[in-house]
Amino acid sequence: MTQRSPSPSASIPVTKQLTNHISGKRPTPGFKTSFKQRLNSCAKLAAIVIAGLGLGSCAEPISQQVIDRPDKPNVVATSTMLWDLTDRVGGDEIDLVGILRPGADPHIYEPVPRDIVAIEAAELIFYNGYNLEPALIKLITASGINAEKIALGELVEPLDFDYQGKTAPDPHVWGSARNAIVMVEAIREYLTELSPEDAALFAQNADQLIAELKQLDQWITVQIATIPESQRYLVTTHDAFQYYAVAYDIPVAGTLIGISTEEQPSAQTVKNLSDTIKELGVPTIFAESTINPALIKTVAAEAGVNLAEQKLYSDSIGSLDSEANSYVMMLVVNTRTIVNGLGGNYENFEPSEQ
Repeated sequence: MTQRSPSPSASIPVTKQLTNHISGKRPTPGFKTSFKQRLNSCAKLAAIVIAGLGLGSCAEPISQQVIDRPDKPNVVATSTMLWDLTDRVGGDEIDLVGILRPGADPHIYEPVPRDIVAIEAAELIFYNGYNLEPALIKLITASGINAEKIALGELVEPLDFDYQGKTAPDPHVWGSARNAIVMVEAIREYLTELSPEDAALFAQNADQLIAELKQLDQWITVQIATIPESQRYLVTTHDAFQYYAVAYDIPVAGTLIGISTEEQPSAQTVKNLSDTIKELGVPTIFAESTINPALIKTVAAEAGVNLAEQKLYSDSIGSLDSEANSYVMMLVVNTRTIVNGLGGNYENFEPSEQ
């Protein structure tokens, strides 16, 4: 992995739930289009299925919210992290659809008919890129999708990983709040191009969010530094925390599987990871919210260490009724879990108003 130095630390003082800065409410990420659009898209879907994508039929129940707002630009975001950041910037001035649901795994997610409907109706699509969501990327970049397509994650300088003798960029760029700032700036830019009359509002929302992200970045640095250096190691289910590790100076001692959750660990991998944990004296290891914890429980038992009760949020924010129901709170909750598990001293995050 390419290494980058963390930013200088600064002390930041009770956790605050985030709401839509425009409406004061937290909207549900979901399907937003008209019934007529849905009918038209079913016809298009038939052609796609015949072409071999095999994405199911239009009879599948649509569980997402259906709202017709023809006066607002249609925007799609693939991951829950990008949906949240886009929602913070765009507010009520855009008609925003989030494809992935909280808890869904982007590495293995397969599009369903409602996703095709939303993507076909979009004027602007934000996706992560770096092959995080391969099936969605294939759909988004297919011919016939006329929206502007922006791979926000690929605006970030990548960390590389080696897999089967090849080097590829790590897609989990949101692990660093500094990378989120880069993506927020791009979201503001592209939303402004799409809806110039709302430029001032997009700028105001983005500035507020960026100020909060800067405070978050400094706060995480301070919290991680309270962990005794001899215990400051991360062990997680899959290799999704390298950007967090580099930004906040907490090495990843090992993972059960690599970048993609499609991998299956061997018995030797489990043994090697257990041996590493024992050798380093890591007191606690961490399961993840989008992955079955059974195997990481086995590692904890073999190594004789604690498995943190709270799972880390890796590839998705939490559900809307969870504490980690936004990108900012995802990083806050993860940091608290890591600090508490590894023997540090955690202080609540309370961003100051800008």
